[in-house]
Amino acid sequence: MLNVGDIAPDFILSDAQMDDVQLAQLRGKSHVVLYFFNKDHTPGGITEAVEFSDRCAAFRQYDTVILGVSMDDCLSHEQFQDEQGIEFDLLADPTGEVSRLYYALHEWEAHGVVRYGIDRSTFVIDKDGVIRHAFYHVVPKGHAAEILKLVKQLG
Repeated sequence: MLNVGDIAPDFILSDAQMDDVQLAQLRGKSHVVLYFFNKDHTPGGITEAVEFSDRCAAFRQYDTVILGVSMDDCLSHEQFQDEQGIEFDLLADPTGEVSRLYYALHEWEAHGVVRYGIDRSTFVIDKDGVIRHAFYHVVPKGHAAEILKLVKQLG
């Protein structure tokens, strides 16, 4: 698991418009709320995305960018953003490589088949690229409000 004080692992992932987003390019400019979620169009995924999106303006006031990551592809993210009015970037991690870097991907075996899924996780990363808060096993309802309170403390 990643812990408070660790340097956030860098990555490059594509957003819904298939443009690359690199975490390192945000260093020195913005704090980042990086959250991992199971899938687009699921009840928990909708709840979390909408709650973060509803607070986008407040996060921007604190120089904070929100990035959501799942194993869905760019087209799914684009449709999800359009349907739910999501105002921040959703990043496609179809191989789970970045999810593994953040210890958000778990695997299990069922009936002889290995399956993978995301453990809802959120990281608050400061402008220096340091993880200031790390949450695993996140409950979506009310989580965005909790994260906004923490971001306000970063100054």
